[in-house]
Amino acid sequence: MPEKNVVSASEETESPEAGAVASVPSQEPAVATVDPALPQEPASAPAGRDGAESGGVVFPDYPEEAGCPGGGAPVGLAALSLPSQIVAALALAVVAVVACVHLGMVFLHVAPSNTVTKQHGSAIDDWIYPEFEQNWKLFAPNPLQQDIAVQVRALVRTEAGISRETGWYDLSALDALDIDGNLLPSHTQQNELRRAWDLYLGTHDGENRAVGLRGDLSEQYLRRIGVLRLDREHAGGEGAVVERLQFRSLTTDVPPPRWSDEKVSDRPVVRELPWWTVPGSDRADGRTEASAR
Repeated sequence: MPEKNVVSASEETESPEAGAVASVPSQEPAVATVDPALPQEPASAPAGRDGAESGGVVFPDYPEEAGCPGGGAPVGLAALSLPSQIVAALALAVVAVVACVHLGMVFLHVAPSNTVTKQHGSAIDDWIYPEFEQNWKLFAPNPLQQDIAVQVRALVRTEAGISRETGWYDLSALDALDIDGNLLPSHTQQNELRRAWDLYLGTHDGENRAVGLRGDLSEQYLRRIGVLRLDREHAGGEGAVVERLQFRSLTTDVPPPRWSDEKVSDRPVVRELPWWTVPGSDRADGRTEASAR
């Protein structure tokens, strides 16, 4: 049986006759060598709040405040002083209360008759009219689906004593021009003429005979509006006197949408009122205001 040459580690390392020294694993961490010929990348700056000295982004340090978790500049109401916060909170509360009251009043106004509207109808009407008037009712909507153009013409006497008749003035179209592009149109521009015409129709029958005690009042109201509007348009020219005037209305149905099968007539329905004599009380010094300027 052949003999095995067994050499111990100590003998191998210590024997000078071996001619070679066996390598023993080192217990120290290896150090990577860097080739100076290769281009080197600059060391990245440390991130975070401490990178100012090494060229990093600097984040300002804000003190911790109530309502600002984690620090940071206060925003919104928190940025205001305590008195300002109280005033802002009260203003928001007032706006919220007014909005709720307004929605409630509108709801009661358009809702069917009930106990609340019977007991507090006058208060509801005082809130709604004239600025928030509604022309429909809840559960039975009937919005206005007609275009009503109110027009007027006059018989004037010029300074030369010649009487002549003017053409028709479309008062509704003139109001529309005043409202168009106006962010805050007045109640007069929006409702004066329409309400006066509705009042006249509600107090007169189909033969233009007054019905009830408000018939004469509605006629006088509409007549004075006509005189003022003719004055505004300088009807008759310089020095002209409006002696008589006449109203008419052209009612046209609003065309239905394209997807609707509803059919309506596109011909206007004309209603002409009789000629009214203009008394001196409805004129300024017997003339229109335009000619008196």
